Amino acid sequence: MEKLEFTINYETYYNLTELSDEDKLLCEKAEAALSTSYSPYSKFKVGNAVLLNSGEIILGSNQENVAYPSGLCAERVALFGIGAKYPDAVISKMAITAYTDQFKIEQPVTSCGACLQVMAEFEQKQKTPITVLFYCIGGKILKVKGIKSLLPFLFVENRLSVGA
Repeated sequence: MEKLEFTINYETYYNLTELSDEDKLLCEKAEAALSTSYSPYSKFKVGNAVLLNSGEIILGSNQENVAYPSGLCAERVALFGIGAKYPDAVISKMAITAYTDQFKIEQPVTSCGACLQVMAEFEQKQKTPITVLFYCIGGKILKVKGIKSLLPFLFVENRLSVGA
């Protein structure tokens, strides 16, 4: 038997003014993406801004459906759009934020497991880590470099790859 542990390295910022101009802009764009959220059931809006290496910023927001499993999180909306429109794009970083009128969000909202798996696949495909900023409006920002830090046991099966 072997007992192992892993650690997660991340940075905590306490407001937008502590961020670089690029990171601040990305958080602001994620907040702007909240305006396109379709969330009449949960009333929980999520916005995402993805910075490509080309400098272009792609936005995504959660899109719900009365048949709950048919909706999509903001991260996957943006990422699948990038995959369809810019299949060879390299993602540098992304910012994710949330808002609801129902209560005050006091901590950064992190991505669900399904989104993390999709983010991990993009990272594997481009062979470059993606930096993620989890932004709590009016509060803390967590900055993590690399999806593997967030999903250490991500699903990988290389024999399913093209050409395997």
